Amino acid sequence: MIALRSLIFVAAFYLWSLVCGVFMIPLLLAPDRRPMLRAMALWAGVMMTLLRWICDIRVEIRGREHLPQGAALIAAKHQCMFDTMAPMTLFSDACFVMKKELLAIPFYGAFCVKAGQIVIDREAQAKALRGMIVAGKQAATEQRQVVIFPEGHRIAPGETGDYKPGIAALYRGLGLPCVPMATNSGAHWPAHGFLRRPGLIVYEFLEPIPPGLSRAAFMTELETRLEAASTALLGE
Repeated sequence: MIALRSLIFVAAFYLWSLVCGVFMIPLLLAPDRRPMLRAMALWAGVMMTLLRWICDIRVEIRGREHLPQGAALIAAKHQCMFDTMAPMTLFSDACFVMKKELLAIPFYGAFCVKAGQIVIDREAQAKALRGMIVAGKQAATEQRQVVIFPEGHRIAPGETGDYKPGIAALYRGLGLPCVPMATNSGAHWPAHGFLRRPGLIVYEFLEPIPPGLSRAAFMTELETRLEAASTALLGE
C-alpha cells in the first residue's frame, strides 16, 4: 500500500509541477521577484496537501515564535528534497543558498534566478564565499530571510555531515542572529527512492543564536543544538 501511494504521489508531484510550471513561465517577465515567490509558495503548499491526502504524511511547524519575518539567517537541517519546498510557505521573502548545478534543471533554474535565490559555484571556493556574503548582505538590506543548509547536501536521518564554512561566513558577515531549523523529514521522505512513509514531518525553529560569537563557538553551538533537536524528532 505504501508503494502504491508513493507511486501515485510521484505522478501527482510531476503533474502538478508541470501545470504550475506552465503558468509560472510568464512570471519570468514580472518586474520583480515577488510574484514568482508567491507562485513557488503556492506550488509547495499544494504539494504539502497532496502529501497529506495521498501518503498520509502531515507537516507540523514548531517554534513559530522564533520564525523571523524580517532580515534573518536560517540554518536548516537537510534530509530530503522536501526541505527546499516546505519552507517556501513559511517565510515572507526567503532566498535559499543553492548550488549552481541546480540551475540546469529546465525551468526550475530560471524560476529560482527570478525569485532571487543565492546561487554559488562550490568549485570556486573562496570566490564563492565572497560572492555569497555579498548576496547575503544585499538580501538582508531588503529584509529577506537567508536560508542555508550548513552541511551542504542531504544527510540521512540520524547522521551528521561536516558543517561547511559557508554558514560561519554568513553568520559573521551578516551580523544577524542565526535561527536553527531542525527536522525529521528524511524519515518520511527519503533522500533517495520513491517511498513516502506515513507519519508526521516536523520543522522546528529553535531559539536564535545571538550574533557576535567566535567562529568556533558558533559552529559548536549550531551543530550541537541542530543535531540534538533533529535526533529528538526522530524519536517521537
